[in-house]
Amino acid sequence: MDNIYDDEDFFTAYAGMERSRKGLQGAGEWHQLRPMFPRVAGRAVLDLGCGYGWHCKYAEEQGAARVLGLDGSRRMIEEARRRNPGPRIEYRACALEDYDYPPEAFGLVVSNLVLHYVRDLEAVYRRVWRTLEPGGSFLFNIEHPVFTSGVEEDWIYDGEGRPLYWPVDGYFSPGPRETRFLGRTVPKQHHTLTQILGGLLSAGFTIGAVEEAMPPADMMDLPGMADELRRPMMLLVRGEKGWLSPSSPPGCRGAPPPGRRRCPGPGGG
Repeated sequence: MDNIYDDEDFFTAYAGMERSRKGLQGAGEWHQLRPMFPRVAGRAVLDLGCGYGWHCKYAEEQGAARVLGLDGSRRMIEEARRRNPGPRIEYRACALEDYDYPPEAFGLVVSNLVLHYVRDLEAVYRRVWRTLEPGGSFLFNIEHPVFTSGVEEDWIYDGEGRPLYWPVDGYFSPGPRETRFLGRTVPKQHHTLTQILGGLLSAGFTIGAVEEAMPPADMMDLPGMADELRRPMMLLVRGEKGWLSPSSPPGCRGAPPPGRRRCPGPGGG
């Protein structure tokens, strides 16, 4: 399937966005996402949907042993290699659904503003669980369900073009949505909060942190930014693999017992 970010006109429009020009400092959610990053020094990091590679570069700067950035867009990967190269960073054109997720290969999996394009979230969660080491983390930023259930993901405006309110409809009907973004019709997937968080728990994760993105005070002078306080646009979540498998008994959480790599299964041992 063609990736819309490989369309020349769309990619050019995306390059003009504040977050594209300024990187992490131009992302309104970065002041909340950065503190959610676990320690990555000496660990391997996988970035699902790496875009321009901003988070890959950040992980390398924090001491990651190696970083693999995947993106389904060839143009994105080319731009990441140009903007954010590094001796411990590899970029690969690959959709996150097509990656093989080798077992226990990464200490952190990060995904920024990609999972709302994915139909089967739980399948991704299971694969991420498999590829994380015990004690690893899955940190992701997904469009908030209030945002994706918005009618055409836009405000209702008054006669002078001022936003009156954000309409929500079909919240409990997950599935495809179409929205206008950068002058194009873009297909996305709506997931309920139960699917996003409950799916993590079903896959074996514990939830380490949850934040609803709010723009920082120093961005309030940007056009439309004040309206971002009227409804949430993004949901930031960190899941923890811990030291257990999905079949481990309840309460087997936290650090591994002395001499063990992970908690025993129901049969002990």
